[in-house]
Amino acid sequence: MTDPIRYFVGVDGGGTSCRARITDSNDRVLGEAKTGSANIMLGANLAMASIIDAIATAAATAGLGKDSYASMSVGLALAGAEQQSAWYEFMAQPHPFAAVTLNTDAYGACLGAWGGEDGAILIAGTGSCGILLKDNEQHVVGGREFPISDQGGGAVMGLRLIQQALLAHDGLRPITPLAEHVINHFNQDIDSIVSWSKTARPCDYGQFSPAIFSHAYQGDALGIELLNQTAADIEMWMKALINRGAEQICLMGSIAERITPWLIPPLQQRITAPQGDAMDGALAMARANHNLYPL
Repeated sequence: MTDPIRYFVGVDGGGTSCRARITDSNDRVLGEAKTGSANIMLGANLAMASIIDAIATAAATAGLGKDSYASMSVGLALAGAEQQSAWYEFMAQPHPFAAVTLNTDAYGACLGAWGGEDGAILIAGTGSCGILLKDNEQHVVGGREFPISDQGGGAVMGLRLIQQALLAHDGLRPITPLAEHVINHFNQDIDSIVSWSKTARPCDYGQFSPAIFSHAYQGDALGIELLNQTAADIEMWMKALINRGAEQICLMGSIAERITPWLIPPLQQRITAPQGDAMDGALAMARANHNLYPL
């Protein structure tokens, strides 16, 4: 006989971090925590370990132990879940919880942003993805993972920055303070950049996005060029969602929340504030079956 569900857990996992929020049956928040990456494309077992770590840490803040896991229904809004084989590989793993529901981080964010109603969001953090929920259908643009997709996200920004900094080093474009920042980050050792790139993850590239913003606001030509390119990417995804029927769009994520001033005015007018976040959506998933694929 299985334990009755007493707790609902929402988990928002991406390429940079994994956040967990535990509530009781009355929607009272009991605990929250944040740990490492939970992108299932980077490894199902690594993602599960990060998720369990986040839930354990959140449970500890709520005064709950491992014996409570069997009473938890967990909603997972995870990056990489759109990849079908990765979804099934992850869901085939054993876990200690009463129930687990898995969908994409974009789906969870959209549920949270629109209070469970129809609506559209564009996430641009480490990666990027647009989603429109309308008439019981999901319309998704982008989100096919770095480096082949995720335009408008921090990882692509960082990759472009590295490329341009190397061109500047080779004398093919002017060296700006932003380019110098990158070269100095690697102690002016170009070979170390090449070695680093062989194992660098999306979050490793994404770490350079704050420097792009700060240098652009100081008038750095390379920073301005990169932000204009990122804005064009965001505009591309927004137009795609509008063409599919979106009227207003919530911009979510560390890049999206800072790019608004760089967007063209007609698209700025399409932006609206989210009602909640991806963990709110993940909690809604924990209370019902929102699995992306059939079990």
